[in-house]
Amino acid sequence: MRRAVGQLVGVGSLDRERLEIDPAIGLVLERILALLVELAVAINNHVLESVLGEVPQKSADSFGAAEKAGMIDAELATALVPPEGPHNVLLQLYMDTEPEEVAAVVSAATSGYEEYVQQVTRWIEANPSA
Repeated sequence: MRRAVGQLVGVGSLDRERLEIDPAIGLVLERILALLVELAVAINNHVLESVLGEVPQKSADSFGAAEKAGMIDAELATALVPPEGPHNVLLQLYMDTEPEEVAAVVSAATSGYEEYVQQVTRWIEANPSA
């Protein structure tokens, strides 16, 4: 997960010109964002099964359950599940309709997943038997 976040950090400028010159960057970013969601949900579900004895039915619900278990705080749980849709889906939509918004989506996801790694790492260190 740290590697994928690092790849987002290292992507550089995401202005309209870059996206037009290098359309593959959008595909790469979408895949990294999808991977981050999948990894976070897998981590959440693994821990939640052992701590709460349950796994949420919906992927997005795993972030709320992770908050309930104390793995992450409420602000982060909300940030990782934007009401408009997952970051990777937002990126796909904005690539076609509002490319000037792509950088903001990637920035929000990068910030959120950097914080996720930090909070979950602290939780795991504080709960080694989980």
